[in-house]
Amino acid sequence: MTDSSIHDIEEMTGGRYINPYTDFGFKKLFGTPLNKELLISFLNSLFEGKEVIHDLTYLNGENLGNSFGDRRAIFDVYCENEQGETFIVEMQKAEQQFFKDRSVFYSTFAIQNQGKKGVWDFKLKGVYTVAILDFVFPEGEYPDDSLRHEVKLMDIDDKHVFYDKLTFLYLEMPKFTKSEAELETMYDKWLFVLHNLSRLMKRPAALQERVFTRLFEQAEIARYTPKELLDYEDSLKVYRDLKNVIDTAEMKGQRKGIEIGQKQGIEIGQKQGIEIGELKATKRIASTMKAQGFPLESISKALGLSIEDIEKL
Repeated sequence: MTDSSIHDIEEMTGGRYINPYTDFGFKKLFGTPLNKELLISFLNSLFEGKEVIHDLTYLNGENLGNSFGDRRAIFDVYCENEQGETFIVEMQKAEQQFFKDRSVFYSTFAIQNQGKKGVWDFKLKGVYTVAILDFVFPEGEYPDDSLRHEVKLMDIDDKHVFYDKLTFLYLEMPKFTKSEAELETMYDKWLFVLHNLSRLMKRPAALQERVFTRLFEQAEIARYTPKELLDYEDSLKVYRDLKNVIDTAEMKGQRKGIEIGQKQGIEIGQKQGIEIGELKATKRIASTMKAQGFPLESISKALGLSIEDIEKL
């Protein structure tokens, strides 16, 4: 490919490397057996050696209920390691009203899929949900310098882990601020890549591990076929449109909510006003995305509204 062709591609897509926050980018890097070494390295870095994964098998990412009409789950990445432990890996681009509920609900599919017919002792393998968040949890739930949150079932009296086979791991990516010079561990390096990949013009000197050679090869847009390039452009447009719609609606919704709360003149009224404004903003976002032709399932996943509610808008 000529230098002028590469320049044209960079002009169209905004950079040399793909944006991993797009559906295409995330699945290109982590969602195919061809690149499973990237996913293995990334997951091992997150668990800091506690969960060593040597191999992964990709599973069907679409899970239906046990009977006709049951709600289904569609995972970005769904796989299991050599011990039969299940990993659900999700890129979450927008905050949802019931995001935590959705995480728990999705984990139940991986649990129920382990059920065996006939005589069974109910022994389960571990289930891990990893969520890469392009937003932060609301209302200051965690400090600004805390971005990795590992959640398990715990006894609230003596604080011991009651059940260690169900794990939720959340990464609040907007909180990542380390520079290349500050990268020490593989965990640091992977977060740096996710946070900065689409803005990089060359491979950083700090990322010399072999796995990053593979990553930058797969992330370089100039290597893509015409079809892959078109698919990426479409995915990038959806991502940019979604970000723009959400940012605009959030600003309007919060402003309107505060106005309603202030008119009530009391703190609880302001809180209720903000909640009303946020709900209206979410519905406005959904309505706009629906009018622009976004798939209903994509709107539901991004905003946390049911498909039935979206259809009524």
